[in-house]
Amino acid sequence: MLEIGIRILVNAIALVAAIRLVPNVTFNGEWWQLALLAVIFGLVNAYIRPIVKLLSLPLTFVTFGLIGLVINTAMVLLAAGLSDSLKLNFTLAGWPPGAIDLDVIIAAFLTSVVLSVVSMIMSLVRLAAPRV
Repeated sequence: MLEIGIRILVNAIALVAAIRLVPNVTFNGEWWQLALLAVIFGLVNAYIRPIVKLLSLPLTFVTFGLIGLVINTAMVLLAAGLSDSLKLNFTLAGWPPGAIDLDVIIAAFLTSVVLSVVSMIMSLVRLAAPRV
């Protein structure tokens, strides 16, 4: 149970970093909506992403792993779409609603990069911290 709470906290910190650093990424909600958004990102990354990565394994070999960037971007788009369904006020360059254009894809890509970097840093800090 503690592990799940830590993952949600890491996702929330990464989301705040992405919202602050990436242009055209906005969140206009309360703290509990951010926590719910972090849970959505955590669930997408925990359950859907491994299945997609497994199915894309042949493409991973062919593209030398670059397909992972596409998968991460798609997971951000999926989480943004799910957050729109729950009215969580998270948008990528004004999407959702509307059509997905290049600005949305760039915002999702940059968000996925920030999320990955912050999550990696937080994981390294967690590994380096002494266990109690």
